[in-house]
Amino acid sequence: VKAGLCKRACVQLSYAIGVAKPLSLFVETYGTEKEGLTAKLITDIVKMNFDCRPGALARDLSLREPKYNVTAAYCHFGREPFEKDGMKFFSWEKVVDLTKYASMSAADLEKDVAAQKASILTKWVD
Repeated sequence: VKAGLCKRACVQLSYAIGVAKPLSLFVETYGTEKEGLTAKLITDIVKMNFDCRPGALARDLSLREPKYNVTAAYCHFGREPFEKDGMKFFSWEKVVDLTKYASMSAADLEKDVAAQKASILTKWVD
């Protein structure tokens, strides 16, 4: 949404215990995607830019750092990320920049998806 790919989005992930990769990814844009884009292309952009395997989420969001007293108080979301004593707090609030995709045509996006197919399969398909 922040990158201008769509005006509204709902992203759903599903997992199973003991499975290393998400079972499914669903992206609903409610018809608000930028002209020329489809929900499928936006789903592919998510797959290219985010690794949602449980271990990768723990790594990327710094979840294995002992900082839960600070993050548990006064809500988990909507707070400014900061670093203290080498630990990252609220790193999930840092937005991944996807603006490069807003200026790409659907054909260019499809080429980019095809070029990164191996990476997508590694992160998303067993």
